[in-house]
Amino acid sequence: MRRKIVWESSLIAALGISLTIPWYAKAAWNTEVFIVLSFLGVIPVAISAVRALVKRKVTIDLLASVALGFAFIAGEWYSAVFINLMLAFARLFDAWTEERVKRILSQMMKYLPEKVKIKKGEDVAEIPLSAVREGDLVVVEAGDRIPVDGTVVSGQASINEANLTGESELVIKKEGDMVYSSTLNEGGSLYVKAEKVGSDSRLVKMAALVEEASRRKARGERVADKFSEWYVISMLVFALAGYVFMSNRQMVLAILLVVCADDIAVAVPLTFTVAIARGARMGMILKGSEVIEKMSKLKFVVTDKTGTLTMGKPRVVEVRDWEKGSKKEFWRILGMAAGSSHHPVSRAITEYVQKQGEEILAPQEFQEAAGEGIEVKGEGKTWWLGKIDYLTKKGIKLNAEQEKAVAEARDKGYGLSALGEGKKLRGLVELEDAVRPHAKKVIEETRRLGVAKWWMLTGDNERVAAQVAREVGIDEYHANLLPEQKIAWIDRIKKENPGMVGMIGDGVNDAAALALADVSMAMGVIGSDAAIEAADVALIKDSLVRIPQAMTLGKKALGIVRQEFVIWGVTNAVGLGLVLSGVMGPSWAAAYNFLTDFFPILNALRLSGVRIDSVAKRA
Repeated sequence: MRRKIVWESSLIAALGISLTIPWYAKAAWNTEVFIVLSFLGVIPVAISAVRALVKRKVTIDLLASVALGFAFIAGEWYSAVFINLMLAFARLFDAWTEERVKRILSQMMKYLPEKVKIKKGEDVAEIPLSAVREGDLVVVEAGDRIPVDGTVVSGQASINEANLTGESELVIKKEGDMVYSSTLNEGGSLYVKAEKVGSDSRLVKMAALVEEASRRKARGERVADKFSEWYVISMLVFALAGYVFMSNRQMVLAILLVVCADDIAVAVPLTFTVAIARGARMGMILKGSEVIEKMSKLKFVVTDKTGTLTMGKPRVVEVRDWEKGSKKEFWRILGMAAGSSHHPVSRAITEYVQKQGEEILAPQEFQEAAGEGIEVKGEGKTWWLGKIDYLTKKGIKLNAEQEKAVAEARDKGYGLSALGEGKKLRGLVELEDAVRPHAKKVIEETRRLGVAKWWMLTGDNERVAAQVAREVGIDEYHANLLPEQKIAWIDRIKKENPGMVGMIGDGVNDAAALALADVSMAMGVIGSDAAIEAADVALIKDSLVRIPQAMTLGKKALGIVRQEFVIWGVTNAVGLGLVLSGVMGPSWAAAYNFLTDFFPILNALRLSGVRIDSVAKRA
């Protein structure tokens, strides 16, 4: 790619010099100079046109080759040089577009350190990053870049994750927290157990997604390609008809020179590439230009509750134990039931039990019913932990006191997780999960951007769902849903509401529902491989603010693409008018096309600096 850029740059320099020096020196070059440069320039154009024709495709390069052929026949070497200058610039911009993506990836990779400190026994050794293996204990001191994805074993530090999430706010990491390669330790020290290194790290996977996304074509790009085919054929027929009826080779050549449309062929994909790069810098991976188009047309949004509208970090408020036995035994059973699950509620219960000073023991058998609860066996007994309905299915009955406690907790808007043993309800855990600070403002902003309705689908109870829906401004909610019921609701919503339907979830528990939506958005994917793979839009940080930003970015990109077609249409119409009225001949037509080619391309580059406002900043 770099060789191509060097070649095109050298050709542009030679063509530019051949056109400008005679003007400054007020003397003409020998015709041989123009001939040599013209033939050098036509080689890549002709090769590209032939390759496309072999694949039964008609491209702009075919039109350019015909124009160059007319210029050679007519001896219009100034025109030929201008055509080649225009085409070389188009190829350079195309190469630069690909190089831009590679540069983004290399910038992501440059944050990885070359040397890593590893603790072995009492000694600390410095080894190359490539020599680090899973399970190694990595030492990360203040000022160091974290070299691997892993879990903090000991220590505490302030970590800057801006290069992954787009957020400059420091995150405190302590024992048990996950840290990610390339992030910066700005204060403190950590011992990190390496879990993912090299190509398995989150950073490398994100970089691969950005590269893959830049290759995916959207409808806008496909329309541009189709337009190019019909346009080229129409212009060739038009030029041939002009030659037959007017017998004026100069006029035909001038027309061909004006209508070469390399600017559109470069500007449209360049716009989407810039948008993907802009999104990556903001902490969101938009998987291809088609996703950008979909986000711009989002009409309906379906969301989960936990981890999307709420923080996804439930906190234990109260624990009730109806058995009069040992508290230590109760904590042990509760910890064993919750400890093998990765559900946010289970993690909250596990942390709470650990704070009571109890060790989390592994059960002999463990089985989890997604969205319902957990069954564990040990010591010859069976326990269940989960929703009240899940426990009643297992034959557990609540007495009057327990039913009253459940009703009171639900009235307060608390989530519930019940522990059952045998035929009895052993205990009840009451939890709360805070609503995200900007959730309501985000929903209001998406409405201003064109979203007509929001649904919330949750496995939580009716009262908790109602409270969250009122607080954030959800139009319609459905509670106590199992994963398969969420899928059924997504299907129903799509059938009853014509328009683009988006789904927001965590990419793990909601993977099937996400796959069914027109455009899927997974939050907080920095910690989840499944989420990165599942979603069309992968939000690195678990921030709802990125949703309206992605919509805005999509609308800006589509707006710029439309502007590019308008600019191209206006400049071509003006150029054709000047040619047909006899004002411009071939040389001026080539110069005119060369200069106006830059308008749509420069317009595409504007997207890098367009303001994408943030709800959080205005809140």
